[in-house]
Parts: sequence; C-alpha cells; structure tokens
Amino acid sequence: MLDILYQDADLIAINKPHGLLVHRSSIAADTSAFALQILRNQIQQTVYPAHRLDRKTGGILLFTLNKEMDAATQTLFAEKAIEKSYLAVVRGFTDDAGTIDYPLRKENGTLQDAVTHYRTLARAEIDLPQGKFDRSRYSLVEARPETGRMHQIRKHFAHIFHPILADRPHGCNKQNKLWKERYAMDTMLLHAATLRFAHPRSNEIVHIEAPLQPEFLRVLALLDLQV
Repeated sequence: MLDILYQDADLIAINKPHGLLVHRSSIAADTSAFALQILRNQIQQTVYPAHRLDRKTGGILLFTLNKEMDAATQTLFAEKAIEKSYLAVVRGFTDDAGTIDYPLRKENGTLQDAVTHYRTLARAEIDLPQGKFDRSRYSLVEARPETGRMHQIRKHFAHIFHPILADRPHGCNKQNKLWKERYAMDTMLLHAATLRFAHPRSNEIVHIEAPLQPEFLRVLALLDLQV
C-alpha cells in the first residue's frame, strides 16, 4: 500500500518510497513494481503522472485522475507555477545558502539552463575516516529547483563538490562504499519534501508535505541531525 498524502476529485499525491519506479521503463527490466500501477490498483482508478521522480528519490509524487487535469498540471509545471522543495544529505559543509546556476546537457547534447537554490539546515561531523581525513563532514540541505532538468539536484550538488550521499553515478564512490560497509546504507538521501501550487480547478492553494522515510531518518539519527 502506498502512503497517500493528498487526494481530491482531480489529484492524488503519494509518498513514493526510494527505489520505486514511477512507471514501466525499458531501462528497468529488473523490476515489476511501479508506482503508477500500484496506485491504480490501490484506488481502483486510472491515474496519470503529473511529473517524474528519479527511481532513487523518495517523497511527493503527484498524479492526476483525469485527462483534463493532466493537461492543466503539465502546464503548471511547464510554467514553473509549482513550488518544490527537497531535502538532501550531502558530503562536506555547504555554505549557509546559495544558488547553483549551471546549465545541464540533454542526451542529445543540447544545453539547458538549470538553477537550484539551497540553504543549509544543519551540519555534522562524525568519526568516519577516509583517505587523509580522520573524520567526515556532512550537511543537511533544503533545495528548491527553479528548473526541472533530469537529475538536476544530483548533478548540481556534485558540481559544487557536495555530492548527495549514496548517489550513483554522480556521488562520491568512496563515501558511498564506506556507508554501505559500515552502516549497510545505500539509499540515496534525496527526498521530495513539499509541493505548493494553485489548484487548476478551484485556484485554492494546495500545500503537500511528505514525511521522511525510515532510512533517511536513520541516517539523520546516525549524524545526530534534526530537520
């Protein structure tokens, strides 16, 4: 059963688990479970994904319940009329706040503008030696993407040398290996935390929040960090 965060006659949002694909894909022949099919069977109704989340990312995934609303929400996303925030644990101590303005290349080679704003919520340092360092540093950040490019947040934090913990292939392989060996942790720590937008039908503000999932909370406890 998927955790339903919001539902009305037009829209439904779930808290997608890390590792769950949104829908069937030719690049994921290793799985038979998909959020779209699970939710459709759960509510016995056709659903349409309003946007995408990476397989490794957990958190809010919005669906529509009819074709009219599907078109309307696609427009909202295209016009950047939906505010999104994410939580992530990254390597190193990030600045208190910042903006990453770094174009990203599509598969066909075309560059697209990409902007992510972030602020640091907390920092931690633990006894986890790596290379010449006796300890390892981490930051809990809130990211607000202004654009919606593929793997944008993952690529942007890697670009500023603060990769997301357990991200592959954009993260730090040495850190990822350490966490898997010491803590049996290989869940990418990126969580879609909030969505806020004007409902296409009523124009009332919809604000959806997704609680962090168990593995993310376990890592925060190991780091003695609080949201």
